[in-house]
Order: sequence, then C-alpha cells, then structure tokens
Amino acid sequence: MIRIKYPYPFDSSSPSLISHLPSPFKMTRRNWIAQIATASLSTALLPLRSFAEQSGRVVKNGRLKQSVSRWCYGRILLPDFCRAVAEMGLTAIDLLEEKDWQTVREFGLVCSMGYGGGGSIPNALNVKANHDQIAKNFEQSIPRAAKMGVPNVITFFGNRRGMPDTEALDNCVAGLNRVKKIAEDNGVTVCVELLNSKVDHKDYHGDHTPFGVEVMKAVASPRVKLLYDIYHMQIMEGDVIRTIRQNHQFIGHYHTGGVPGRNEIDSSQELNYPAVCRAIVETGFTGYLAHEFVPKRDPLTSLREAVALCDV
Repeated sequence: MIRIKYPYPFDSSSPSLISHLPSPFKMTRRNWIAQIATASLSTALLPLRSFAEQSGRVVKNGRLKQSVSRWCYGRILLPDFCRAVAEMGLTAIDLLEEKDWQTVREFGLVCSMGYGGGGSIPNALNVKANHDQIAKNFEQSIPRAAKMGVPNVITFFGNRRGMPDTEALDNCVAGLNRVKKIAEDNGVTVCVELLNSKVDHKDYHGDHTPFGVEVMKAVASPRVKLLYDIYHMQIMEGDVIRTIRQNHQFIGHYHTGGVPGRNEIDSSQELNYPAVCRAIVETGFTGYLAHEFVPKRDPLTSLREAVALCDV
C-alpha cells in the first residue's frame, strides 16, 4: 500500500476528509492519486535504479535559487530524495513539516518553506477567530525555524464564505500584524500564498495579486510577503511577467506548475518559464523559486528538466 502525504493542512474536525480537502486534492492531486493507483507496481514503487541512471549536476548558472516541493515526490523516501536533489545542485526542499527540517540539513539542504501552524487554505487569516491559534503557533514555530535555517513559513488568506473584500483585508492585516514582530525578530519571513479559485481552490479569498498586495502594503513588514504561485496566478490573471515586475517588492517566494494541469513546465503547457525566471532574476530577487508541479513521467527526469529550464 502506498501512503500519500497531503501537502496542505486541513481541518481535523471535518467529518469527511475527502469532502473538506482543499480542491487540488479533488482536481489535479486527485488525478495524481488515481495515477498512482493504476500504475504498475514497478512504476508506482519507483525503484532507485529507475532514477539512479540520471546523475550529475544540473544547476550551472545558479542566478535563481531553485527548490522543490516535497509533496510532489512523496513516493520517494525523503533521504533518497535529498540525495537526488543535492546531486542536481539544488540547495533546498519546499513545504516540509518541522519533523523533516533536520533530515534535509543532514544532506546539506535547507527547508525553503516550512509549515509552522499558519492555518489551512480555507481557514486562516481572513477570519479573526483563527488569529489566536495562528499567532500562538507562529510564536512557537518561528524561533525554531530560525534555529534550523528555515527562511520562510507559510500561511493562507482563507475562503470567502460571502465575506466582503474590505472586511477580509482588514482581518488579514490584523492577523499578520500580530505575528510580524516575531518574524522580524527571528529573521524568518511569513509568506501568504496566492491561489486560484477558478480550478483548484473554490472560494479562496487571496485569488488575485492586487488583493494580496494591498494586504502587504498595509502590514508594511520586510518579513511578511506573498507567495506568488505562478501556476495559480496564470489561471486567474495571466500577464505574469508584468505583474512580477510591478509587485516584486511584495513577493518573498515563488512556485511553479504547468498550465493547464499543474504538470511538467515544459513545452506541453502555455507558460514560458525561462522568460518568467529571467524576469524574476532581473528584479533582484534573492529568495527561492520552488517547483510544485506533479510529474506525469519519471519524476526525477521531469525535475531535472525543470531545473535546467529555470537555470537562467
């Protein structure tokens, strides 16, 4: 039996796990699980020999620091994944629980984006009732992240549920104002993720860059930034390069993914990732771009190709 580790937190009180999962599980991630279930045993278990033949450093230029989201490669044991990632020339793995932060350090890597108790996709900053728990969690996890060299922790805007944008904006600002000092004191950045509400996360409030930017302007902290997911914002807005150039000062982290489908970022999808990455580099960005696509082919082959593509 293959155990799937879900990438984002959800409400443990939910009576039905599947019905309350963030919608990527119902869409692209659901398809991914189905692919695993129907794959042959040799493919599903991904024996090391299948990717041991792929070796050598991929990163040549390194002007843009690249990372990779762990959940997309959950069928590979973490130590094996760390070895493969380090061999490619990557320096980080994204979206890790605190229990895994030490493991990646043992392979000379860092967790570029950690979970620190910032709520869940549907239930987070836009509801004041969530602020106490989020603040308490970050007060505990952010100092530990700093000690482990984790530069960023993730949080979310939450679902609308009929809430006006003005109320949500005020609530998100209030929640982030409660945690920005501990982030500033510890040199860790709290990143709030922008997600699409058209395909994957129905009703999500932070589904357009201007909303997130208004929150960032009001909070006005160097340690509170947006996680700009290129896949999600291509679906909602397009005009990715212009948006990045105009708002780069509010962005602390990037995610990749092919559109449509959230699979490989190669020529099978519509985004021009080399051009996007060059635009990011030209803004002076010094953080991480993390690959968060679900491979349809051999996962490490796809990752190696993506790393090479973005090594501008």
